[in-house]
Amino acid sequence: MAPPVQSQRLPPPSQPSGKGEVGELKTQLRQLAGSRAAGAEDLKRELYKKVISYMTVGIDVSSLFSEMVMCSATSDIVLKKMCYLYVGNYAKVHPDLALLTINFLQKDCQDEDPMIRGLALRSLCSLRVKNLVEYLVGPLRTGLQDSNSYVRTVAAIGALKLYHISPSTCIDSDFPVALKALMMHDPDAKVVASCLSSLQEILTLEGNASEEASKERELLLSKPVIYFLLNRIREFSEWAQCHVLDLVSKYVPSENSEIFDIMNLLEDRLQHANSAVVLATINVFLHLTISMADVHQQVYERIKAPLLTLVGSGSSEQSYAVLSHLHLLVMRAPILFSSDYKHFYCRYSDPSYVKKLKLEMLTAVANESNTYEIVTELSEYAANVDVLIARESIRAVGKIALQQYDVNAIVDRLLQFLEMEKDYVTAETLVLVKDLLRKYPQWSQDCIAVVGNVSSKNVEEPKAKAALVWMLGEYSQDMLDAPYILESLIDSWDEEDSAEVRLHLLTAVTKCFFKRPPETQKALGAALAAGLADAHQDVHDRALFYYRLLQHDVSVAERVINPPKQAVSVFADTQSSEVKDRIFDEFNSLSVIYQEPSYMFIDKEHRGPFEFSEDIGALATGASPDNSVLPSQRVEASDNDLLLSASEKEENRGIAANGSLAYSAPDYNGSSTALVSHSPSPTANTSAASGAPSTASISQPSIEIDDLLGLGSVTTQSPIPALKLNSKTVLDPATFQRKWGQLPIALTQDCSLTAQGVASLTSPQVLLRHMQGHLIQCIASGGQPPNFKFFFFAQKSEAPSGAGFFLVECLVNTTSSKAHVKVKADEASLSQDFAALFQSALLKFGGS
Repeated sequence: MAPPVQSQRLPPPSQPSGKGEVGELKTQLRQLAGSRAAGAEDLKRELYKKVISYMTVGIDVSSLFSEMVMCSATSDIVLKKMCYLYVGNYAKVHPDLALLTINFLQKDCQDEDPMIRGLALRSLCSLRVKNLVEYLVGPLRTGLQDSNSYVRTVAAIGALKLYHISPSTCIDSDFPVALKALMMHDPDAKVVASCLSSLQEILTLEGNASEEASKERELLLSKPVIYFLLNRIREFSEWAQCHVLDLVSKYVPSENSEIFDIMNLLEDRLQHANSAVVLATINVFLHLTISMADVHQQVYERIKAPLLTLVGSGSSEQSYAVLSHLHLLVMRAPILFSSDYKHFYCRYSDPSYVKKLKLEMLTAVANESNTYEIVTELSEYAANVDVLIARESIRAVGKIALQQYDVNAIVDRLLQFLEMEKDYVTAETLVLVKDLLRKYPQWSQDCIAVVGNVSSKNVEEPKAKAALVWMLGEYSQDMLDAPYILESLIDSWDEEDSAEVRLHLLTAVTKCFFKRPPETQKALGAALAAGLADAHQDVHDRALFYYRLLQHDVSVAERVINPPKQAVSVFADTQSSEVKDRIFDEFNSLSVIYQEPSYMFIDKEHRGPFEFSEDIGALATGASPDNSVLPSQRVEASDNDLLLSASEKEENRGIAANGSLAYSAPDYNGSSTALVSHSPSPTANTSAASGAPSTASISQPSIEIDDLLGLGSVTTQSPIPALKLNSKTVLDPATFQRKWGQLPIALTQDCSLTAQGVASLTSPQVLLRHMQGHLIQCIASGGQPPNFKFFFFAQKSEAPSGAGFFLVECLVNTTSSKAHVKVKADEASLSQDFAALFQSALLKFGGS
């Protein structure tokens, strides 16, 4: 009997069994090219679908390019779309094949069907082949004048694509002028929005190199353009409305009546169903009224209801985005939102990230009138099944206590958490009690009475155990069992994995020894012996320091290790007002979601390895792109300068005062010849546009170091450059950008910073003030350790107005103690002398 025939499973259409199947497709496509037989269009669709499915899964079907183009001669839009998709995918990879598509795409751009004209023009602009740019200009110019609005919309976006392929072709063909004319006169709102989007991006990119484009970009913010767009805003789509509102937020009205006119016109946008439109409108209101304190406060009252409505409606993701912006506003004006605290209560259905943000909101709006209700609500969350939310709720209670709101009741609540006998609750509470005692020492009796009942064996988390050990050492005179608890912890020294706990244990047992010597002497000896044998360098060094200090003089050791302490007023992890102001300047952007200025996640030096950039357009101070420059002295003439936050203005007013910096101990490595930083290598790289040769290293200025270690005083002399700088130089940001784009690089070199300078560079403002003391002004700055970025300028003394300027890009890496400096100068011959002055000022930074 013959065996049954086994059914063969055919491979799916997206998985060809071999190269022969692609060849078979090629043959079938050739047979159908130009065929007008009945059913030919359907067969073409099936073949096209197979080709697209192969292409989608990554199979190379570029060998079918000619056949696909030949079969494109059809009026079937579906076939056209698939053909355009295929061509767009392989044009950039195979630019030689892309030339085959030009004829049929140009022909389709003149088709009677506006849908085909638009699709063909879009595909033509999406080829992204530089050699074919000349074929784009004609169809694009025709498309901008097309009778159909869809084709004009595609042409407006196509002009931007052309700019990215070849900027010079786009500018020379006057497409920016055509886009502006179309934007101001086209009756279709989609066309106007597309023209605005393309025009703004082109002028922004081109404005960094062209003064004419920069002026055109400023004209986009003129009153006629802004009013034209605002009067048609209801016709735009939601995306286009957001784009227009973003542009309006940068507009500076000439008088207050304009502000009220714009706000009245946009009043109904606050009730829009789309949260992006509402936030964009709020951004306009806030920035227009920033210089009008009373009106600004009224704006907060007006926008509160729309924001709270958006929080309670929509998806969790939308709620989080709106809550983040609301949190920023609450941080600036908490009193205005204090009566609405119940809107920030957590719902059972809220995801954890929304609950966490709501807890921060409750902390921010807490004041004397609502503290009891808020803390009561937060106490309920401490028993939440979500451990993360339980921890956050306990931290929120502690933060409210640190804000001096009804401390008595809050301390009682915190101490009650210790009775819940949950490890994570106990751990978080101990950390908060430690912070409370640092700020409110008067509560030590009540807290210590409860903390003393907590067994150290039940505390596993390092931070919590470190907090408990700190309290045992700080209040050992009030805790009867403190020496014995510390002794038991020292006995299990080798079992403790956390270096932080071991460091706290060393300090705590030493403090306990000063207060109760007989009971602690044995434990102290064991702790010092264990610390000296510890493999962790910090623990070993601290044990050695304590041992030698005690060996020298016990009374001196007590003054050093356990001095009288003042209550802490502000904790170091509190976000500075300057950072908050910068985030506020970037309202309705990712900066609000990340709670960081944009330069922290946009600038290259913060995204990855330390890189140097020539891009003067990225004067990143955390402000919006058009207001990204941080003026130094010129803003003193006007308090209405919207480029600066209030805190920055105060800092800049005080910059001229040359106050002394904090003292830092000198750096040494044990030899009398290495007490100062060395000057750069004689082969430092310099590149002068005029062809000047490389310069020798610049001698280091005089630095004297106190003979703290009996090593003698080391002094290095340096010649003083003859160049004198203007003490009253002024340079506006626009002129700085123009000069930076026009002047060649006169000198490039790496400079060294002293160890004291590196230690002093905790924020950009520190170096900014120091350099201004040396007549070198800062026009923009940004960054955080270890990377900082500065743009400085100075002017030669007695130089005519607008001349004799030196421009500097300085990128500092505190890890390597190096500063990479690029100098551009009106007089390139003086760049060497100026570089000597600049490096001399850098080397003096951080000195006492």
